[in-house]
Amino acid sequence: MAKSPCPVSLSQFQEKAEPLKVVINGQEHIAEVKAFSTGSFGWYINGKTTVTVDGKPVSVQIGMNLTVVGSKEAER
Repeated sequence: MAKSPCPVSLSQFQEKAEPLKVVINGQEHIAEVKAFSTGSFGWYINGKTTVTVDGKPVSVQIGMNLTVVGSKEAER
């Protein structure tokens, strides 16, 4: 299966991309624009939130990458 080409360059992404609102369990978090060390780019979120399990609050760690498909091979 052929890879999907990335429609933007790294420089275009860094100049024009904006942070994304991500909702986890009804709580809003902001994913920041990021160029990853792998050469890919996208958004990254890191933080903590609370989820209720059986009526008890459970603290959870959030670590999420949203990677633009094909960005590793995108024009620099």
